[in-house]
Amino acid sequence: MSASSAAAPVSRQQIPARDRLIVALDVPDVAAARAMTRRLGDAVTFYKIGMELAYGGGLPLVGELAAEGRQVFVDLKLHDISNTVEKATARIAGLGGRFLTVHAYPQTMRAAARGRGDSPLQILGVTVMTSYDDAELLEAGYAAGVRDTVALRARQAREAGVDGLVLSAGETAEIRPIVGDGMLLVTPGIRPAGADVGDQKRVVTPGQAIRNGADYLVVGRPVTGAADPRAAAEAIVAEIAAALEAR
Repeated sequence: MSASSAAAPVSRQQIPARDRLIVALDVPDVAAARAMTRRLGDAVTFYKIGMELAYGGGLPLVGELAAEGRQVFVDLKLHDISNTVEKATARIAGLGGRFLTVHAYPQTMRAAARGRGDSPLQILGVTVMTSYDDAELLEAGYAAGVRDTVALRARQAREAGVDGLVLSAGETAEIRPIVGDGMLLVTPGIRPAGADVGDQKRVVTPGQAIRNGADYLVVGRPVTGAADPRAAAEAIVAEIAAALEAR
């Protein structure tokens, strides 16, 4: 697979359980990221490269992982004037990633949808960060709470023509009717039972997220910080598979 291509999208119902786990490579540099992917081996097929790694020289890793047949989620949460977002999205589309995040403001989402052109890059609108609750939104000047804000962003994302949303798994069941069956719902804030929640406010277990209708789960520290990351990833994939059978 070339660095300018990505895996062809499949329907939501056809996504294999293993491909639904996206492991966040929230590490400081490329060497640490490569070491983690070697430890995980074929247990993980999908990785997220966020700001920490991207700003540590990790953007070329998008093409490297894509060339190995992995899928890559470029989590940069773009938000700027339309011209900048459109041109930045076009540059990122050439790296070979599968997903790119932008903040779910209408102007920003429309610009990203234009910028990806006819590439296979899929745009995800970030609704409300899972580290926020109603109090944080109020402090930031929002008039509505989390659920109302997420619902508004969902309607705007549908109208802007993006491919999916990033939201808490606690909100997926009520958002699905708003966006319809074709839009992807990607959920961070996933913590296996008994795991430390860290700085997250709205968390659920992998199984509950799938039962709530999530399509992809983003998991970082519970995998990368585990004594045996591969075993931790396999356990989450098994929980995803069981939940898919049950829903």
